[in-house]
Amino acid sequence: MSKKIIHTDKAPAAIGTYSQAVQAGDTLYLSGQIPLIPETMQLVESFEQQVHQVFKNITAVCEAAGASLQDIVKLNIFMLDLANFATVNEIMAEYFEQPYPARAAIGVKELPKGAAIEMDGVVYLGK
Repeated sequence: MSKKIIHTDKAPAAIGTYSQAVQAGDTLYLSGQIPLIPETMQLVESFEQQVHQVFKNITAVCEAAGASLQDIVKLNIFMLDLANFATVNEIMAEYFEQPYPARAAIGVKELPKGAAIEMDGVVYLGK
């Protein structure tokens, strides 16, 4: 099986030794996205804005692979403060339709660039 690297300028450039996403067969593996604005590589301010920006970044990477958020089968959410869990659920409902993907929400001590949230996931590309 071959792998294909997915890249788009509509999502933040990698800030390390990784690709935005890697496709292997019918599966797309999304690297973690933090709430950076792609054009400026700066973080957005409030937690709510950060959640929206991460979903925008993930959407851009999915679209670059010919997929959408609805094709995500597993979503991992990393947050500095799990007290924000309800906010994430409310905002996620704006981006996803049922059936929702499998998901994990994990509290962490620190994230890159001082972000309050990061998400990665697995996308099924088969139709």
